[in-house]
Amino acid sequence: MKDYNVVIVGAGPAGIFSALELAKAGLKDVLLVEQGKDISEREKLPPRGKNLVCGWGGAGAYSDGKLIFSTEIGGFLNEFIPKDELIEFLKEAEAIYLKFGAPSHVYGADSSTIESLQREAKLAGMELIPIRVRHIGTENCRKLLEGLREKLEKEIDILTGTYVKDIIEKDGTVKGVILETGEKISAKTVIIAAGRAGASWVKELTERFHMGSVPSPVDIGVRVEAPAAILTKLTDPLYEAKLIYYSKSFDDKIRTFCMNPYGEVVTEEVNGIITVNGHSYAFKKSENTNFAILVSSTFTRPFNNPIEYGKYISRLANFLGEGVIIQRLGDLLEGRRSTPERIARCITRPTLQTATPGDLSFVLPYRYLKDIIEMLEAMEKLTPGIFSRHTLLYGVEVKFYSHRVKVSSKLESEIKNLFIIGDGAGITRGLLQASASGIIAAREIITRITK
Repeated sequence: MKDYNVVIVGAGPAGIFSALELAKAGLKDVLLVEQGKDISEREKLPPRGKNLVCGWGGAGAYSDGKLIFSTEIGGFLNEFIPKDELIEFLKEAEAIYLKFGAPSHVYGADSSTIESLQREAKLAGMELIPIRVRHIGTENCRKLLEGLREKLEKEIDILTGTYVKDIIEKDGTVKGVILETGEKISAKTVIIAAGRAGASWVKELTERFHMGSVPSPVDIGVRVEAPAAILTKLTDPLYEAKLIYYSKSFDDKIRTFCMNPYGEVVTEEVNGIITVNGHSYAFKKSENTNFAILVSSTFTRPFNNPIEYGKYISRLANFLGEGVIIQRLGDLLEGRRSTPERIARCITRPTLQTATPGDLSFVLPYRYLKDIIEMLEAMEKLTPGIFSRHTLLYGVEVKFYSHRVKVSSKLESEIKNLFIIGDGAGITRGLLQASASGIIAAREIITRITK
């Protein structure tokens, strides 16, 4: 195999947008390697297991495609580059999504409505973070990704179904990558855009090559499902409401995440671990809205492995519930498990039929449950009806974020010419910032190679 100027590891949004930027500059000899299946093959398979989060498009291929335009939400790029510059990068990424089929409608643009909701949230003891959102829709995400695939296949080399096992490093500089087959590919620069599915691998790399990193907070909680009418006050103008609450009991930070109006609760399976998530379509609608409530915990010495802690909690839920556990809020508050009969009597009809009725108090620590209940009580003041005994809780939802890798303002690691970007680097947590991180890294590489 020939030598390359750039090898990109991972075909999620960060990797794809790196490739787009390199191709736009006319840079030759670029290879994109993805461990999962190509987008055409992913569509032929049920979205389960590794196929759900790996492959062309990354985890975003089966998400509902929220483009959150914010320097504060969806990542930490604001800690690396000035706000004004970041806004421009986000605009560039957003423009590409629009070109390939993202909708023109923007939620959260009415400042007077946002200010009113912010006041109400503060009165309820919460903070509402203003964001601008475009909703692509689950069925449209794959169409958009197909368009990006067709564009890039004419410009760069693409390998799917190919696992990158390691990087090649010499005298503090990256020299290429090693595939699982043992084949070595040389490259002047390497971009690692491993995504959420590659978080453990990135952590392993940073430890083995002694690159600086710090543990990210682990986010653990539940997915909440309630009749959509209860949340239209928030979802009609905002689509996704980003609410932050600090618990009275423990002063923990709790937040809402991934709100899906008229959506469905779904499962994710990675490496045999089943967790819960949600999505929503552009056109097909259910009667419910779902969202996550996540508790953020930062660990210090002697424990510094939040990913393994999140996996432990997930495995416990899988052990007790043979997958995802579902429980009525009323049953949780009464200290009893939900049964199939009690779920059948619930006025909120579950959209995830495979969840096992059970008791989340056997899975989640008391601290987390107390935090979640407190936040739902606070939300009741803003959206009456959410703290109902008929509200459904699914567990567990865990976000496996990577250790935050120490990188420069250009997202270059401590190994020269090795750039680590996107969710796998612990730097981003959403489509738009992940895409912007790809543009940032690619721009620096273009400057170095073409100067």
